[in-house]
Amino acid sequence: MEFTLDNGLRVVHMYDGDTATVVLTVLYDTGARDEDPAQTGMAHLFEHLMFGGSANVPDFDRTLDAAGGSNNAFTGSDFTVFYDVVPAVNAETAFYAESDRMLALAFSDRALEVQRSVVIEEFKETCLNRPYGGVSHALRPLLYPSHPYRWPVIGICPEHIAAVEQDDVRRWFYAHYAPNNAVLSIVGNITEERARALAEKYFGTIPARDIAPRRLVDDPWPTVAKCVTIHDNVPQTLIAMAFRMDPYGTRGYYAADAITDILSAGRSSRLFQRLVMGSGLFTAADASISGSEHSGYLILTGRVTSEADADIDRARAMLLEQAQMLAGTDPVTDYELERTKNRFEATTRYENMNLTALGANLAKAVYHGETLDTPIYRSLTAADIAAEARRIFIDHAPATVLCRPR
Repeated sequence: MEFTLDNGLRVVHMYDGDTATVVLTVLYDTGARDEDPAQTGMAHLFEHLMFGGSANVPDFDRTLDAAGGSNNAFTGSDFTVFYDVVPAVNAETAFYAESDRMLALAFSDRALEVQRSVVIEEFKETCLNRPYGGVSHALRPLLYPSHPYRWPVIGICPEHIAAVEQDDVRRWFYAHYAPNNAVLSIVGNITEERARALAEKYFGTIPARDIAPRRLVDDPWPTVAKCVTIHDNVPQTLIAMAFRMDPYGTRGYYAADAITDILSAGRSSRLFQRLVMGSGLFTAADASISGSEHSGYLILTGRVTSEADADIDRARAMLLEQAQMLAGTDPVTDYELERTKNRFEATTRYENMNLTALGANLAKAVYHGETLDTPIYRSLTAADIAAEARRIFIDHAPATVLCRPR
């Protein structure tokens, strides 16, 4: 069931009578792509602040705990997602608490002070004190000279977060957090009639707001290779080689996703068999995609056994060669393509057996105007893989970061 409230909130419901719980998920159409370059990390900070209490629910966590529930959230470049898991008999508590913070966040000075410190410590932990934590900060600007994807969700630097004031928080809330900028998904042991009634009762009276316009100019795909070297407290050199790719929902996106699976999924993958097991030069090799609403990126990574410049250059060439070979000299086999499709199908089905994952996936599907089914992936052909490999790895140039030991 899908419907839209008068205030613009899109709602999707899926009944599951085999569970004793209900999962409420709210997806807000805002993330790091909406930030000011001089105030990055704001979307992630605000995710934390949403747990700081609202007009009628001063302690969000305690309210959910008292109902036997739990909750969490995550922020990306494109979306911010909150979810609550409660016993079905206490589903109304989740509707009440979640709607109250959409309506009227408390804007507590104490919460802002605490969460600024928490996010700054998280920045230090994940970017400054973790091996290879600075790679994303070095890589993204090479791929995106102007687009907000040029900084990670955590932000450019802790100083941006430290400078956030209460006026900044209020502006962010009223510019992005509104029913007409959100999707509500309701899954679990709750009937369609009750889900609709509770959505109308608690979310239906929240007024729509003017949403800040999103004016983004996508950067062109690079045709000239770029490379930077950073030195950090790491055990061995990491090669991170990234290529631009198509945005979510396009055929090129799914072809790129399949390419990374062919290259790196499992011990029978090409990178593991040929580079890690077969070359003696790699201790690890991987491939993945960013999965972005705008033009994202596909990244190849490898950790090498030697610190000699000649060996690192050779390792870069070998990593790139394995990707380029998919364009024709060593195309995907029928077996590899079928295995990739089967793995995708199994992973998707298994993931959606988890109600929290299902709730988020349903919300994203409604946002994209699609269903949980993904026919594009299943229809990919060997020709699609070869064409996309050529476009990504041969027709365009990589951005490379070498993270080397100090």
